[in-house]
Amino acid sequence: MAPEQMGQSEESKKAQEALERHEAAKEKIKDLEDDPPKKLEDWPDDESKYLTFGGGEGDHGYDEGPERKLGPSSLEHVEGGGVRIEGEDVENPDDYKGDPIPGGPTDPNAPKLAGEDKGES
Repeated sequence: MAPEQMGQSEESKKAQEALERHEAAKEKIKDLEDDPPKKLEDWPDDESKYLTFGGGEGDHGYDEGPERKLGPSSLEHVEGGGVRIEGEDVENPDDYKGDPIPGGPTDPNAPKLAGEDKGES
């Protein structure tokens, strides 16, 4: 076999393996659409983390695809901790808020950064 044909065969094999990994990752994300993880650490950390939840851009609108399970598209967080859906204030805004990301700006147990207001008067 000529070296060009052998190299071509290797490249073809690598491309096929990459395609199989990509298809497996797509299937993993599709399975998550039925029951999305609540915590960040429960999301995949393999090749599937680079795929878009709900499919590619332009395939469907937010309210038509699996993204609707993440909450209404008209949900809006407002200053003071309130939440609105379709412009109307909701009765219990905490029902529409997730747990703070540990160490993030909304985590009450996160250490204050230099220059941050301690909020103490």
